[in-house]
Amino acid sequence: MAKNKIVGKNKRASSNKATGRDYSAQKEYNNRPDQVAKRVELNREARKRKIYGKRHSNGVDLSHTKSGSMVLEKRSANRARNGRNGKSTKK
Repeated sequence: MAKNKIVGKNKRASSNKATGRDYSAQKEYNNRPDQVAKRVELNREARKRKIYGKRHSNGVDLSHTKSGSMVLEKRSANRARNGRNGKSTKK
C-alpha cells in the first residue's frame, strides 16, 4: 500500500505553516504561571455562574473590575481595553 505523503505536512490554507505565522512567543506567554492562574480564576468563576462553555456563543467575557470583582461584558469591549502606557483601564 502506498504511503500517504500528505499526512503530517499540515499545509492547509489556514495552517500556521502555510501562512508563515509563528506562535512560539504566545505559547511561552500562555505558559507563564501568572497567566495560568488567571485562566484558572476565570474558568472557576464561569463554572460558578454556570456559563462555562457558553461564553463563545453568547459573545461575552468575564471582565475584571477595579474593585476586583468580575462582571459579564461584551467580548469586543473587554478585549479592546488594553490600557495605555501600562495604565489599567478596568471598568
